[in-house]
Amino acid sequence: MISRVGDIVLLAFDVGERRIGVARAVVPPRIAEGLITLTNDASLPQALTALYARTQPETVVVGRPRNQAGEMTAQTRAVERWVNQFLVPLKVPIVWQDESLTSVQAEQYLGVGHRAFTKADVDKKAAELILSDYLETLTV
Repeated sequence: MISRVGDIVLLAFDVGERRIGVARAVVPPRIAEGLITLTNDASLPQALTALYARTQPETVVVGRPRNQAGEMTAQTRAVERWVNQFLVPLKVPIVWQDESLTSVQAEQYLGVGHRAFTKADVDKKAAELILSDYLETLTV
C-alpha cells in the first residue's frame, strides 16, 4: 500500500508460460523488491485482481522479451497477448521494459553463496531486475 502521501506504487511482471514473477516499488525511494510469483493458470485473473486491490499501482512495467539481435520473438507476441488479456482490462498504464538476460542475471544473483533457489525465486528476482532497470530511467 502507499505509505506516504505522494508516493507512487509500481508493479512489474516477468511473464512466463508457467509462472509470472512480480516485483513492486514505491517511489520515492525507487527501490524494487521481488514480491511474489503467480502461477499462470486458471487462478491468475483472481490473483491479479487481488494483487491490484492490495497494491493499487499507478503504473505497471512488463518485461518485453527479445532475441539477442533485439528482434521480437514468439515469446514477445505471447507476452503481448497476455498483457492484452489480463492487464489492459485493469485500466492501469502499462510500460514495456527490455528484459534481456534478466533471468540469467537473477540466477547468478541467487546462486551467490551456493544458496538453493527455485524457478519461482528466479522469476520473482527477474521481475525485480526489470523494475530496477525501469526505475533508473525515471526523472521524478
